[in-house]
Amino acid sequence: MSKDVDKKDVRLASGSSEQVDSNMPIDLEPDLEAENSSLRSLSGGVGKFVAVFAALVALFHVISLKFYPLETWTFRTLHIASLSFLGFLLVPGWQKAKERIHWSDWIFAILSLVVSGYIVYNLDQLIFRAGVMPKTPDFIIALIGVILVLELARRTAGNSLPILAGVFILYAFVGPYLPGVLKHKGYSMERFFTYIYGLDGVFSVPIDISSRYIILFIIFSAFLQYSGVGKYFVEWAFSISGHLRGGPAKVAVLSSALMGTMNGTSAGNVVATGSLTIPLMKKVGYSPQFAAATEAVASTGGQIMPPIMGAGVFIMAELTGIPYQRIMLAGIVPAILYFLSVYFMVDMEAIKQKLFGLPRHMLPSRRKVMKQSYLFLPVVILFGFLMTGKSVIFAGFYAIVASLFISWISKDTRMGFAKIFSALEAGAKGSIQLMAVCAAAGIIMGVIALTGVGLKISGLLLTIAGTSKLLALLFTMAVVIILGMGMPTTAAYAVAASVMAPGLIRMGVEPLIAHMFIFYFACLSAITPPVALAAYAGAGISGSDPMKTGLTSFRLGIASYIVPFMFFYAPEILLVGDMSITILRTITAAIGVYALAISMQGWFFGSLNGLMRAAFFGAALSLITPSVFFDVIGLAFLVGFYLFKKLFSKAAESAQVSSVN
Repeated sequence: MSKDVDKKDVRLASGSSEQVDSNMPIDLEPDLEAENSSLRSLSGGVGKFVAVFAALVALFHVISLKFYPLETWTFRTLHIASLSFLGFLLVPGWQKAKERIHWSDWIFAILSLVVSGYIVYNLDQLIFRAGVMPKTPDFIIALIGVILVLELARRTAGNSLPILAGVFILYAFVGPYLPGVLKHKGYSMERFFTYIYGLDGVFSVPIDISSRYIILFIIFSAFLQYSGVGKYFVEWAFSISGHLRGGPAKVAVLSSALMGTMNGTSAGNVVATGSLTIPLMKKVGYSPQFAAATEAVASTGGQIMPPIMGAGVFIMAELTGIPYQRIMLAGIVPAILYFLSVYFMVDMEAIKQKLFGLPRHMLPSRRKVMKQSYLFLPVVILFGFLMTGKSVIFAGFYAIVASLFISWISKDTRMGFAKIFSALEAGAKGSIQLMAVCAAAGIIMGVIALTGVGLKISGLLLTIAGTSKLLALLFTMAVVIILGMGMPTTAAYAVAASVMAPGLIRMGVEPLIAHMFIFYFACLSAITPPVALAAYAGAGISGSDPMKTGLTSFRLGIASYIVPFMFFYAPEILLVGDMSITILRTITAAIGVYALAISMQGWFFGSLNGLMRAAFFGAALSLITPSVFFDVIGLAFLVGFYLFKKLFSKAAESAQVSSVN
């Protein structure tokens, strides 16, 4: 339901006299370097060396994964070493060191190579003695390796994850002096660090996923950007919804869903797409705070959007043993509900503020965009291969190849050597942060496995929850959100799943439901105050207050905090059980999130008072529950209130006409 707009001007808001020059089409060229804006911009010989090294790192991973598989520990070691070398040269250790590489960065970078060289050279012996009967050089190398991991994680992801890892490391040594369930027998420095810097710690499941899947899909994402497919996603979103009321906000929802699924971090997606959508949202009249929050919530939703679902889904498949294809299918309906909720929120805000969309002549030609629909093929090919049972590496490799060949169809998108080189370089650079957080998460998971604290916390969860699974879920939600504050989704999920999932499963919750529940709240921690990383990233672009933006993002994403509980009470939305029940649950849940949006925005064919907002909130909850009885009650309330509003409006109009006559 779009509003007509003057083709010369775009009004910012109702009653505003400010105008925007709209004689020219808007520039939809994405900033390909936005996600790597925190990295050093190196020039000269060093810059060329780093660029070539980065491209070779990406090429090495692609070739090794598809054609020449290496021994497990060797490959993971080279993965960490190559990206750590890049990371210490590109990511400054402090703000004033951003202009040039500091001498300490060279030391860290070279130590990364020394550590990996020692492991590869002594691999045959380390397999048997690391963590059991280590030698002094093994301990020294492991200690240096752990310090390097924590330092790179600090540089790329902030202080939260390294501090948490430090607490777990400290626990390994103070455990013998702690009371109750936290007590353990203790470990020597030599045994602990060689165990942690091994296949059960730093090189465990998160780095396995980072080295095999995450880097491959980040390279794929880079190829999409440099082949013009990323720009096409944005153009497609603008052509479909840019002209609707509050159009740029709806564009943010659509484009972030498309781009966010291939992005490993919510905050990174905000920077990549928000640099375009947030200014446009402000231009059509959304407040800076609302614009930033909308982009934050939409970008966070990209993490739960099939087929790739960020990166955490690969770790989930590895931890649970559930096929990736099954998890991907399970994520479809929850993702639809999530983005429907955000769409309803921004639409109602546009109605309340009387906002227009962008003039059609400022937007990409719909006919031209549809003629270029072949640019969707790389993602279609990826999805098709995954659904036919091909391996993730097989699907990812041929999706990269497809994006390259499809770019050659048009001279405007054609990838030559320079663009291929830039895509490989960007792929390696974009993988640094996720490698670092996966390695740091591996430290925490190693401590959990070594000390057995995970099982102890699971027992504590059972004790606290008693016989109430709802209480256990609420407790898990709180722990996951707290763990996720300040950490990327991948690390938050990996840590939380190691600690909380076993307890839920022991209580009788299905593994898929337990892990999806944890995964969702790990994602939602990015928009949950007081530390809402995605909202903070959006606030930086819009110039709004970070804390207020975080609170607004929480309100906009409120439905997403309810959807995970539906996994347990209505597992059919994960495509479990009868398809007819799945369809019914999806429809009633969609109406429920619509009612929830009405409650949050206080608007339903007019402004609502507090009592009516509470009534709509109750109707929303009744529609989201699996009970058919409550579904009927919720629907009856919505229909009844709608008819009442219509009759009341007609009566008011008749009375007004009568008074005039």
